Amino acid sequence: MSPAVAVSNREEATSRAVATSMLSPRFYRTDYAALDRIDVTPLRKEWQTLLDEFRNDGNRNHFERDEAFAGEVRELPPELFNEFLDFLISSVTAEFSGCVLYSEIAKNIKNPEMRELMRFMARDESRHAGFINKSLKDYGLNVDLAQLTRDKKYTYFAPKSIFYATYLSEKIGYARYIAIFRHFERHPEKRFHPIFRWFEQWCNDEFRHGEAFALLLRLNPHLLRGGNKLWIRFFLLAVFATMYVRDHNRPQLYEAFGMDPTEYDTKVLAITSEITKQVFPFTLDLDHPRMRAGLDRLSRLNLAGLAARERGGLSGHLKRFACAAGMGLEFARLYFLPTRPNEAPQDVRLSPAW
Repeated sequence: MSPAVAVSNREEATSRAVATSMLSPRFYRTDYAALDRIDVTPLRKEWQTLLDEFRNDGNRNHFERDEAFAGEVRELPPELFNEFLDFLISSVTAEFSGCVLYSEIAKNIKNPEMRELMRFMARDESRHAGFINKSLKDYGLNVDLAQLTRDKKYTYFAPKSIFYATYLSEKIGYARYIAIFRHFERHPEKRFHPIFRWFEQWCNDEFRHGEAFALLLRLNPHLLRGGNKLWIRFFLLAVFATMYVRDHNRPQLYEAFGMDPTEYDTKVLAITSEITKQVFPFTLDLDHPRMRAGLDRLSRLNLAGLAARERGGLSGHLKRFACAAGMGLEFARLYFLPTRPNEAPQDVRLSPAW
C-alpha cells in the first residue's frame, strides 16, 4: 500500500511542504562570513566559463507551458494521484529550498563573484519551483511559498556541509531527471503528465549548479582530504539512501512510469557516482552485495515505521522506535563498507547516452 497521504486542499499541501521529517527536503542557513572569504583566483578561468553559462541563461524561455500542456493533464487513479502529488510537493519544496538558500547567501555576503553566482542559481531554482507549483495549481493544491518561507524549520549547516550536500543533491537531480526523460522517450505512452516533457533541459540547470559546487570544493582542497573524507562518506550515503528509501515509498508512481524503482535507483546512483569522480577522492562501492541489501533493508524498515505510525497507540509507537533504531544501525553498517579510491578531479561532461 502506498504511504502517501491524500491532500485535498492548498492548506494541506502547504502543511505537507512545511512538515519536517527524516526524508523531507529541508531549508538551510550557514556561515555567510566564511563564504564571503572564498577566493576564486586559483580557478579564475573555469569560474568565468561557468559564470558565462549562467549569464547566457539558455533556459530563460524554457519554463513556460505550451498550448498542449493543459490538454495533457488528465485524471489519475487515487493512489497514483496521491503519490504524484507527494512527488510534486517534495520537488517544489526541494527546488524552493535551493532558491531560499542561494538568495540568503547572496543577501548576506559582499563577495561580488560569489554573490553573482548565488543570484543566478536562486533565479534558476525560483523558475523550477514556480513551474512545479503551477502543476499543483491545476489541481487547486499549490504550495503557499510565502508561508513556506515563514514556517519551514531552518537547519544550520556549516559551509562544507552545504557544499557536500548541495553538490550531491544537484548532481543526483540531474541524473534523476535525465533518466526519467530518456525512459519516456522510449515509452511515450507511459508519460501520464506533461511536466515530464521539460526534464531534458531542466536537468542541465541541475548539472550546472552541481558544477558550481564542484568548483567551490576544488577551491577548498582541504575539504577533500584528511578527516573531511569521513564527512564525504556520510553525505554520499545519506543522499543516496534518502533517494532510495523515498522512491520505494511510491510504488504506484513507478508502476505508472513503467519502471522498477530498484532498477531506476541503481542507474541514477551509478550515474551520480561516476560524476562525483570529478571532485571526491573515492566513491561508494555500489556493487558490494551488502550495499544493495542494506538499502533494501532501510526501505523495508521505513515502510514498517510508516505503517506503525498509521496504526498508532503504544504498540505503534514502540514499533516506530524499533524501526528507527534499526535504520540507524543499518546506516552505520553501510557507512563502514569499503569504498573505491579515485584520482580526483576528472573531467566529467554531459553524455547524450545518459
